[in-house]
Amino acid sequence: MKYLLALTIGLLTGVALFVAGLVYNPLFSKASLSPLAVTDSQTITLGYPAVATETIVTTNDGESHTKPHPEKVLQLWEAPIRQTSVMAALLWDGRSRAAGFGIKVSSTSEKTRLLDGQAIVDSIWYVYLPGRGSLFIEQTENYWNYLRDIVLPARRSSSNTWRGTWLGNLSIGPGALGTAKVSGGSGEFRGLEMLAVELLSVRAWHADHGVIAGEGQLVIELPSETSIEFETDEEEQL
Repeated sequence: MKYLLALTIGLLTGVALFVAGLVYNPLFSKASLSPLAVTDSQTITLGYPAVATETIVTTNDGESHTKPHPEKVLQLWEAPIRQTSVMAALLWDGRSRAAGFGIKVSSTSEKTRLLDGQAIVDSIWYVYLPGRGSLFIEQTENYWNYLRDIVLPARRSSSNTWRGTWLGNLSIGPGALGTAKVSGGSGEFRGLEMLAVELLSVRAWHADHGVIAGEGQLVIELPSETSIEFETDEEEQL
């Protein structure tokens, strides 16, 4: 019996050490600077609500941390789309003025490798800015730091809640510098190819509701010859 007990303790200790090493591996540290933070080009900064109840509509398979909104919205429970979520929200500019409308579709990627610090999500945005035109954004996102810094601590908490200040750059591609690919759809953006990054700021998270206080942000770099009217000072970015 004592050998069985020793074996059990050894296995549990090994598992605990493995998990701790995986979660706190210094090789998986987050990037401290957005690829567009030092750009000399003009940028469009668009904010959006990260809280589901503040969006126009948010839906998924119904089993996600983020609950569908409104309550009776159709859920994506069919097998081919169970790993997909959809959000539609109003967007605001750097001065917190209404700027447009955005739809984001996200799906868990087969490239996810948690042992390598890769919690990958593939997503696309359709952004419409009245009077200006439309944009399509294609990107690969990594939520590893989000899971490690927010979700796991919340799960360990007796209240299933995390509170603090967290800012993360989600975009890691498909651009070589870890930027999203932006294609102009209509209006003044027609035919333009641009870069973008998506940032997420979280102040509170709950295991039953997901983000309960926070905002997201899209920063789109415009070609040097394109003029814009949006405020782009760094102090207005998250």
